[in-house]
Amino acid sequence: MSSIQSFWSRVDRKFKSRFPGLYQKLPALIELSRLNKPIGIYLLLWPTMSALWIAGKGVPDISVLLIFVLGTAIMRSAGCCVNDFADYQIDGMVKRTEQRPLARGELSRKDALLCFLFLSAIAFLLVLLTNQRTILLSFGAIALVATYPFMKRFTNLPQLVLGIAYSWGILMAFTAQTNGIPQSAYLLFIANCLWTVAYDTQYAMVDREFDLQIGVKSTAILFGDADKLMIGVLQFMFVMAMWLAGHQLEMMNWYYFSLLLASLLLIYQQFLIRNRLPGPCFRAFLNNNWVGAIIFIGVLLNYL
Repeated sequence: MSSIQSFWSRVDRKFKSRFPGLYQKLPALIELSRLNKPIGIYLLLWPTMSALWIAGKGVPDISVLLIFVLGTAIMRSAGCCVNDFADYQIDGMVKRTEQRPLARGELSRKDALLCFLFLSAIAFLLVLLTNQRTILLSFGAIALVATYPFMKRFTNLPQLVLGIAYSWGILMAFTAQTNGIPQSAYLLFIANCLWTVAYDTQYAMVDREFDLQIGVKSTAILFGDADKLMIGVLQFMFVMAMWLAGHQLEMMNWYYFSLLLASLLLIYQQFLIRNRLPGPCFRAFLNNNWVGAIIFIGVLLNYL
């Protein structure tokens, strides 16, 4: 243990001496990329992992698996950087985000943009290790990540754009593993879009009071008093789409049992958001990590 500590201590000293400015900004850059809050990585990773397991019929290529695990984490962090770049003025007006690095002036917009470009470049280098179809799809992924943060200024459906962005990895997983996109992959894509819109509406309910004051748009504002109903409808459609995909893929009982457990969690989320209070709405959003994890475990067990 002491040898490992000694090694990292030497690395730390060398990094600090060679890049003092970057070293000083490192804690803020970790905040900027939300590496200290990995919920977004989980929500992006579980559906992508499920797609990889399905595409590989239970045995995904190890190299593809590593590329997508790393790429998912990197692109989520890149998305956070461009999000704060876009919202540098807005974040200071919202209680939940007022202490983000750009909002409190610890980092500049240039820092956020450079971080986004750096992380996107690393993710693209990883994609270059796959195949032509996956590389072509990656341009769509970058475009979605770069444009999503600006959508809340122009449309009440920014959550739909996020849903497409968070589901894009499913299509890329299939092309990377099989060099094609079967019909079941599109069903999984649609299902994940529905789920993402539902849980990001819960997320938007946390900030709805502030968003109304500053003129930011969201599905939580669009749905108004029908927000709980619309989330329930989206969740129901998500489960049905996953059931249809399972039927097409000839999944077995473990998969359908995971959908049942996930449905119980979605019902619990309805209980949490019943009074539209910010705290419980945020807990409902976080609970979706377990929804994705349980469905992935169902997929995993299906192929064992």
